[in-house]
Amino acid sequence: MSDLEINGNTPQTVRKIAAQLRRVGWAGFWLQLALAVVASLIFLFAIPLASTGATNPGTGGSLLFAVGGLLVLYVSTYWSFRYVMTSRKLKNPDLRPKRAATIKLVQWGLISSVLGMGSSVMAAESIAGTLLGKSLSSSIGFATFSADALSKIIQPLDILIVLANTHIITAHFIAIVCSLWLLDRLNKQG
Repeated sequence: MSDLEINGNTPQTVRKIAAQLRRVGWAGFWLQLALAVVASLIFLFAIPLASTGATNPGTGGSLLFAVGGLLVLYVSTYWSFRYVMTSRKLKNPDLRPKRAATIKLVQWGLISSVLGMGSSVMAAESIAGTLLGKSLSSSIGFATFSADALSKIIQPLDILIVLANTHIITAHFIAIVCSLWLLDRLNKQG
């Protein structure tokens, strides 16, 4: 019997938890992975093309926090895959982790997602502040084509950085919801 098959001796509550871990793990994994890849591609495209001026949201602390949130997102995506692997172990009495170990696994996934979301929200605050500064300092109705003038107006690349960071925040939110839902299910089944 493979570890993917449910053993006849597996209790009903363990079967339910295994099924929930598998479904939520796969859903979280694919949603987070898609958003992480899109955010990564946007950053790879936008950051090198962005101006190097101090008023660019792709520089300084905003970029540091956004990339930090992205890196934690990849960890969180892996953690969702661990939920799937744990669901497979739950089906096999020889490999079955204890309930406390499964709860701890989900708690660590929740902690990583909260940290990643915190980093991404800090990036969003910094990016929004930079864009507000650009919008307040731009002169309306007066076009100047110098490099200094272009760094003071909101450019499409600035919006791409906002979009990438929004994808990261959304993916962390999905991971938090999945982890909280799993913790609720684990506590109700226990």
